[in-house]
Amino acid sequence: MINYSTKDWFSIIFQFHKSDTFRILFPIMLATGIYAAIIGYLEVEFWQIHESNYLKNITIMHTLLGFVLSLLLVFRTNTAYDRWWEGRKIWGSLVNNSRNLALKLSALLKDEHDRSFFKKIIPAYASILQKHLSNEDTGKQLFDDLDLEINQHKHRPNQVAQMMIQKIYDLHKSGKISGDELITINTEIQSFTDICGACERIKNTPIPYSYSAFIKKFIFIYVMTLPFGYSFSLGYYVAPVVMFIFYALASLELIAEEIEDPFGGDLNDLPTKKIASNIKKHVEEIL
Repeated sequence: MINYSTKDWFSIIFQFHKSDTFRILFPIMLATGIYAAIIGYLEVEFWQIHESNYLKNITIMHTLLGFVLSLLLVFRTNTAYDRWWEGRKIWGSLVNNSRNLALKLSALLKDEHDRSFFKKIIPAYASILQKHLSNEDTGKQLFDDLDLEINQHKHRPNQVAQMMIQKIYDLHKSGKISGDELITINTEIQSFTDICGACERIKNTPIPYSYSAFIKKFIFIYVMTLPFGYSFSLGYYVAPVVMFIFYALASLELIAEEIEDPFGGDLNDLPTKKIASNIKKHVEEIL
């Protein structure tokens, strides 16, 4: 995650970070500007099309379609941010549950060997979950045209949770914890699996293909037809105007694409590796 101050306007405006959409879109923006300049030249100089009802109808169409496109992009970015924020809340729950489990075990367990086991296994779950979610194959589990080899893609978070459950039941059978204490601890461990399932729901359920493809095609057609309606009134200034409009629209789609999967390796994704490291630090302190 990028470390920055939200109050520092000037450095944010004039600094182009490597994750900035301007740097990513610049080659396409340049091509769009050249295309708009060519259309503007042909329309004004070569075809000599003058202002008419034909041009006014095109500009009215762009105005109406621009309003519709803005609504679609607002919904798109809001949906993507909801997924990002939900992922952050889920990992916040993992932090709290790991602490709660460590606190309860610290009060119940007196044997140093048992304490050492949970001192290692609780942070291990967070670390392995982070690696599990960053694996590209995890996001492909629901794809119809992909058959992952089960033996090569074992569910490691489940394996760690199984080790914790087995250890808890062994402690109960040996009389080190009572039945009521077993139920209390079992609830905490069960929450780990719930957290893993919630993260996988975000990871392997992308936005529907039809919706994503429609927005991209809509933006492309909208921008490609802009020079035809505004070349007469703007002249050659239509090139920078079209470039800026394309930058604004495409940037929103790019941002949504990046944050809708908060468990990847992009700079704006959640710092799950850092969170797992903090869990390790806190659990070791408690136990």
